[in-house]
Amino acid sequence: MHVIPGDNDPSENRAATGAAPAPVVSFNRLELSRILNLYGRMVSDGEWRDYAIDFLRDRAVFSVFRRASEVPLYRIEKDPRLARKQGMYSVISATGMILRRGHELDRVLLVIDRKLAVV
Repeated sequence: MHVIPGDNDPSENRAATGAAPAPVVSFNRLELSRILNLYGRMVSDGEWRDYAIDFLRDRAVFSVFRRASEVPLYRIEKDPRLARKQGMYSVISATGMILRRGHELDRVLLVIDRKLAVV
């Protein structure tokens, strides 16, 4: 086996330089519990059928789908950079329109949680 100069295992480079992996934004246990409770109710109503969770460097995204092959109906995003501005939580529709943004997850989710919304 030939070793090409500069062709090292990436984990060796990280250990040699002492660089830590890039931080990733994620939902904490309470946030994820609240989102999954809403998801479970909507699945039992037959409105939602699938979800995806993405943990990125700048934000965490929980996407809900009517069918797995479609675009997400809603995206629930947590972006800590906006915590002191409009709020780090937002609900975004399939068209990309921000339906609600705020500092508290429960209040932001009211836009898609009809059962708890005051009429």
